[in-house]
Amino acid sequence: MKPESVGKWYFGWNIVIVTAIITMLTVGTRLGASPFFKPMLESLGVSRTVLSFIFSVSMLVYGIGMPIAGYLVSKYGTRFVLLVGVAIITGSTIWTICTNDVISFTLAYGIFLSLGLSFTSPIAVTPIVSKWFTRQRGKALFYLSTGAMGGMAFMTPAFTFMIEWFGWQTTLLLLCILFVVLIVPSAWLIIRDDAPPNTDLLPGQIAKNKSNHAAASIPLNKWRDALVTLPFWQISFGLFVCGFSMNLLGSHGVPMLTDHGFHEHTASFGVGLIGLVAMFSSVFLGGLSDKYPKSTMLSIIYLFRGIGFLSIVLVMSSWQLYVVSAVGGLVWAGSTALSSAILGDVYGLRWLGVLYGWSYLIHQIGGAIGVFVAGWGYEVFGTHLFSFGLTGVLLAAASIVCFRLPRSISAKIGVAQ
Repeated sequence: MKPESVGKWYFGWNIVIVTAIITMLTVGTRLGASPFFKPMLESLGVSRTVLSFIFSVSMLVYGIGMPIAGYLVSKYGTRFVLLVGVAIITGSTIWTICTNDVISFTLAYGIFLSLGLSFTSPIAVTPIVSKWFTRQRGKALFYLSTGAMGGMAFMTPAFTFMIEWFGWQTTLLLLCILFVVLIVPSAWLIIRDDAPPNTDLLPGQIAKNKSNHAAASIPLNKWRDALVTLPFWQISFGLFVCGFSMNLLGSHGVPMLTDHGFHEHTASFGVGLIGLVAMFSSVFLGGLSDKYPKSTMLSIIYLFRGIGFLSIVLVMSSWQLYVVSAVGGLVWAGSTALSSAILGDVYGLRWLGVLYGWSYLIHQIGGAIGVFVAGWGYEVFGTHLFSFGLTGVLLAAASIVCFRLPRSISAKIGVAQ
């Protein structure tokens, strides 16, 4: 029996399950930062603008580490990158909880912890999932994205309670231990970069896939060639706005709602509900992504997410918050999964890790700007409406850009052929 299958069970799904859990921890740590915000303010004794700047640095470094992680995955493999990431996370976590100095905190939490998280991020595991799936690639990548949604759904409220019980330093240490316990054995026992030749294709699909493979991508001699093509920048603009919106909500969602009079538990549950609903919606959207144009789906997701951002800042009661969060969760998942799938379809899998890493760097630049703008905008204008309203406008623009993506891809492929 081949190692990639046990009965009718395809081994690639084991990789999806493990990498989804790793993604849950990583993205949950990065997007679930808002419960740490006010406790860290008290520990460090700095203004919101200063701490927002440190959070912005962390988002930016997280993004800078993405193309590095993608390159190292292509050169040394997924297992190596995950283990290096765990080592960096462990050292930087111990440093973070042992300092109250602003500069040391910025280095430990803002730079090194974020670098370690970039090595365990979706960038490090998306290429291996893409390699193991062809027929169900969209579905597999969506299932991978459920980890990110799970991180937002469970870890934001979990952090809130744990910080109340143990303090933010102990909470961060327990999180680090969880990273080690999960990733180290998984990297050795589950992670395999060498996928079977025909992946998950059915017997009758193998020949058809080989004949269509060349027409399905823009051929690249080097990954840099993609930087002069329009589709890469259309996808990257969407990811920029995605990062702006997701990190703004992840870092300032709970403080914004508590500033509007909501209890911390209500606020954290409201934000977590978005991710909880998104976990289930991603399963449904994953099935659609292999049947309908991915770029059209991406456009719709950005449009309705923009409406959600304009709505959540205006809610006045708990039931309104929960309704907006639940509806927003329906379209919260999928933007990164669809973007990586489109990159793989257009440019092929050889350079997917590096290209997705660079586009995710742009995602994190958006995240860094979004986090800072939210803190700065509140102190300057005395309201969160400025930053959340701006996010809604940017998401509408991303929807338009991605809606135009199919025609540009078709034209470029036509030239390539």
